[in-house]
Amino acid sequence: MKSKRFWLTLIILAIAGVVLWRLELQRSQPPQVTFARTISESISSLVSTNGKVEPVESGQARAERSGAVKRILIRQGQRVEKGQTLVELDASDAQAELKTAEARQAAIRAEMQVLAQGGRAADRTGIDTAIDKARLELKIAQDAQARAVRLRDKQAGTEEEVRTAKEAADRAQAQIQALQQQRASLVAPADHSSAEARLDEARTAAQLAEARIRMSVVQAPIAGIVYQFDLKPGAYLNTGDPVASIGRLDRVHVKVYVDEPDLGRVKQGMPVAITWDALPGRKWKGSVDSTPNAIVTMGARQVGEVMCNIENPDMDLLPGTNVNAVILSETVENAVTIPKEAVHREQGKTGVYLLEGDHIRWRPITQGVNNTTRTEVKELKDGDAVALPSEKPLKDGMMVEPVVQ
Repeated sequence: MKSKRFWLTLIILAIAGVVLWRLELQRSQPPQVTFARTISESISSLVSTNGKVEPVESGQARAERSGAVKRILIRQGQRVEKGQTLVELDASDAQAELKTAEARQAAIRAEMQVLAQGGRAADRTGIDTAIDKARLELKIAQDAQARAVRLRDKQAGTEEEVRTAKEAADRAQAQIQALQQQRASLVAPADHSSAEARLDEARTAAQLAEARIRMSVVQAPIAGIVYQFDLKPGAYLNTGDPVASIGRLDRVHVKVYVDEPDLGRVKQGMPVAITWDALPGRKWKGSVDSTPNAIVTMGARQVGEVMCNIENPDMDLLPGTNVNAVILSETVENAVTIPKEAVHREQGKTGVYLLEGDHIRWRPITQGVNNTTRTEVKELKDGDAVALPSEKPLKDGMMVEPVVQ
């Protein structure tokens, strides 16, 4: 039993010794470090961010009156001309009001024509007949009065007969005057004024109805492409509700949100490339049109809104879409560049670990133009090897086992 324990202990000690020997051997060997060669190339400084598409020129068609959508004459993406009808609202109520107002005008004009002629023909005819009859009776009474006077003068008649004949003539004259006044009273000045007032009211009602009918037609405020429209027949609109957005889309504005630290690298006229996740593989090009005068807060970011002019010949880059933007701020030819991950920052200084034989040396550097993966370094030459990040901390003068990519 003791013999077995002895040999087991001896084996464990042997294994432990081998492990310790291997660990010591590993500690004594230099660490394996990966290096990258510097290369001479053309490098461009890029400002990558996001933005939003806006039309260069746009207009919004709105409902001028309330009502249900009766006809739709456009579709999204259609080109329209200024003044072209887009949508028609139900105007049946206004059309009914117009017909009523027109009928009222016709009736009042007919009434005014009767008034201009002195009243209704039947009333005038009856009074004129009575006047003619009264005039005939007056002529007979006057002739009888004249005969009574002659007979009295010849003492063949009496004064009473003359007085009776005169009274008959006076009655006939009074009847004629009464009939003439009756005829004149068929049309009074107030009748003309009332008819004119009612005609004006009917005209105003017709004009209002015509205006409502015109406002039932929604027209394009400008010529361009309908880029926003989602109405369906029967939808109800209130006065002022938006109907369609129209704009020029052959060239668009893109409002690019540039983080504050990068704004100094952006200048007017710099090239810009736009991509849209909804159309992968497509790219739109343009240039910076204007730089911001103020910094605004956007979520957790402090940004400046840079306006860019972008060519959109196929008019498929739609206003309101969120896009990706890359501004080409500077290009350097034949620049010595290294991968960005080879740049180390120690004690507030920026540098690289440069391979010299089987040792590394700390070399302070100044970064120039950089893009998303590489940076320009002026202190190095083409073909130098710089250390990439390692699991083991690197130190100046350390011996390494280099693996050069």
